[in-house]
Amino acid sequence: MAFAIILVIIAVASVLFHLLAPWHLTPAASNWGSIDTTLLITLLITGVFFVAIVGFMVVALIRFRHREGRRAAYEPENHKLEWWLTVVTSLGIIGMLAPGLVVYSDFVRVPQDAYPLEVVAQQWQWAFRFPGADGQLGRADVKWVNGGNPLGLDPDDPLGQDDVLIRNNEVRLPLDRPVKVLLRSKDVLHNFYIPQIRGKMDMVPGMVSHFWFTPTVAGKYEILCAEFCGVGHFNMRGTLLMEPPEVFDQWLAAQPTFAQTLAAVAKPDQGGLIEKGRQLAESHGCRACHSLDGSASLGPGWKDLFGREEKLADGSSVTVDDAYLRQSILDPKARLVQGYPPVMVPYTFNQDELAALVAYIQSLSAAGQGASGGDAVSQGQRLAESLGCLACHSLDGSKGIGPSWQGLYGKHETLADGSQVEVDDAYLKASVLQPAAQLVQGFAPVMPAFTPSDAELDALIAFIRSRANPDATEKEPAP
Repeated sequence: MAFAIILVIIAVASVLFHLLAPWHLTPAASNWGSIDTTLLITLLITGVFFVAIVGFMVVALIRFRHREGRRAAYEPENHKLEWWLTVVTSLGIIGMLAPGLVVYSDFVRVPQDAYPLEVVAQQWQWAFRFPGADGQLGRADVKWVNGGNPLGLDPDDPLGQDDVLIRNNEVRLPLDRPVKVLLRSKDVLHNFYIPQIRGKMDMVPGMVSHFWFTPTVAGKYEILCAEFCGVGHFNMRGTLLMEPPEVFDQWLAAQPTFAQTLAAVAKPDQGGLIEKGRQLAESHGCRACHSLDGSASLGPGWKDLFGREEKLADGSSVTVDDAYLRQSILDPKARLVQGYPPVMVPYTFNQDELAALVAYIQSLSAAGQGASGGDAVSQGQRLAESLGCLACHSLDGSKGIGPSWQGLYGKHETLADGSQVEVDDAYLKASVLQPAAQLVQGFAPVMPAFTPSDAELDALIAFIRSRANPDATEKEPAP
């Protein structure tokens, strides 16, 4: 009897928990509310079966419990009961499978006017590609993947030259426009998952999977990998911003094309070397374990790493210089930094690739700026492009989401509180690090806070300062 009472309590508590719990699905941010309906149908069917089976067990425990003078009757077969169980179970399975099959059929049947977005996964980061003005994506294959071409686009395909590359974990999409999501993996199994859009699909190496959705609610949503893909799986996260079409178009226009990327890598100057190093870091998955903003990860962060004293696992210390970086790339277990697991594999870069990667790491620290050289204005421009600054701040004086950078430096701006401020180095630094502190009148507080290194901040300000008079050449070094 006690066991029967416990089962009743479990069944009642389960139903009440579902009805009264404060945790529910957030509203769908896409057209796939039907997926929620399918989940609800499955939950109701399984819930009914759960209550029915527990109820049957309770009745059986009470009715057929052991009592003095009574024995259980042995009945090995009951065809009537078997037919009932077969029919009811089959109806329950059909009720759960049929809605899902119908929805999945719609999920992969893409509308003709859908806008293509390619998602490329590798341990442990995301990259994205949009078609250019021709509206078509160029060919891609792993055989074309190299340091300057991390997404593996065909360099001889004219359709791919204007493809727009997003080589970081943040991507944007326009509202109320169907999007066809093409998914491919460069290494192992991954799964592209955005809970709020109810979109989820496996990414299998050697295959291109797909689904589609229409963004309906503006906002910022997290991209997750829902397939275990190695020790850095937990860190494989990205961001999707859904925004009005005009804002999206402005952002997309500021992103580099495949042709521009190839040209930047081919440059023989120091800026081209740093760009080549950045490409290598992305194509080999370095940024999945080494952060660029100083945050904790599987390996030491690269921000201000060059020139720093690091304590090694054996208790000794080492200065992070050119020689140490080269050795750590070729033989990462030789001098392991204390507090980090020995998970990095050795790489076999040639001398040119090694020099480019080391130059890129140096460029991320104040000490490395002097060693790596490079023009501050050019570095600032590349930083503005990679961070997406030019999506909101125009360079031609046109109105954007934020103030135009043309003629901005040295200008007097009226702030939201009615006071005025001169746009100088101090103001620009404060605006990058704490954009909501001194908001310019007439602009929405939508800019996120950034955490660049001092050298990066100086380079960014040098670029903004160079736009004070766009026709003049920046000669003054960054402060």
